[in-house]
Amino acid sequence: MRYRKLGRSQGHRRALLRSLVTAVVMQGKIHTTEAKAKSIKPLVDHMITLGKKGDLHSRRQAAAFLTKPEAVQKLFSEVAPKYADRVGGYSRILKMDVRRGDAAPMAILELV
Repeated sequence: MRYRKLGRSQGHRRALLRSLVTAVVMQGKIHTTEAKAKSIKPLVDHMITLGKKGDLHSRRQAAAFLTKPEAVQKLFSEVAPKYADRVGGYSRILKMDVRRGDAAPMAILELV
């Protein structure tokens, strides 16, 4: 599987992705760079799929990835039930202007 390294070491990249996915679950959307948004979109969709399963194993897998227990609770009680009749495609990326400081392309990742 190909993935973006995002200019970080393995541990730093994993921590970044975990915190961004947790933020999306908690807030519903985040404003970040396009590369980071493209990297976390499959992870967000996978977390929602785990939430839709709803069994103990799925809850433990989500708890091992998300950084806050409140995020796990919200994922299984509020976020996943909204997508019970939907088969995939739980999030979308909206492209924005470039960042003023370094001209990095920005995007919004939000839950559909």
